[in-house]
Amino acid sequence: MTDSYVYVITALLPLVASMLILQVNPYHALVIRGILGAVAALVYTILGAADVALTEALVGTLLAITLYAVAVRSSMVLRLGVLKEAIATQEDFGNPQRSDFQQLVDELRSIFNKHHVRVELVPYPNQEDLQQALIEKEIHATCVFAPEDEEQAQPYQMQTRLHRLYEIMHSELVSTTTQLSYFSGSNSREKHL
Repeated sequence: MTDSYVYVITALLPLVASMLILQVNPYHALVIRGILGAVAALVYTILGAADVALTEALVGTLLAITLYAVAVRSSMVLRLGVLKEAIATQEDFGNPQRSDFQQLVDELRSIFNKHHVRVELVPYPNQEDLQQALIEKEIHATCVFAPEDEEQAQPYQMQTRLHRLYEIMHSELVSTTTQLSYFSGSNSREKHL
């Protein structure tokens, strides 16, 4: 003899599962996955399967959510390699280059926030180390300031090795001070913005 509340709680499983499938934000999906595991453990408990409920609560919910959180946190980041001097000019409030570089970084952060990706600046001492880091896949993209003696309309040069990042930046980056190129191993394809 079961009560009607069992049917209501059991009906929550497909509802929460469909919410999980339709979720775009990975962090919200983690929370909903935790709710799904808690509802499943509750259903197992009500139906008399305490051992299955305990296993679902410990392994299916707590352990899985912890591992997913670590994976999402580490994979949803754009590592942008820059020269140390660029970070120094970013912190120098009297420098006119600071505003250009800060605007570029702010624009990148707003673009990638829409895709739930953090932008992390990774400093390198010189351009050779920066390029080597891109080749060795330590970073996803580079951003360097062209020397002032070249008088370019696009003083910042960005290069990425991931085609999806190139597509996002190419379509959404509106900065006229940036030259964007896609780096694929030994050759690169350039596209000016």
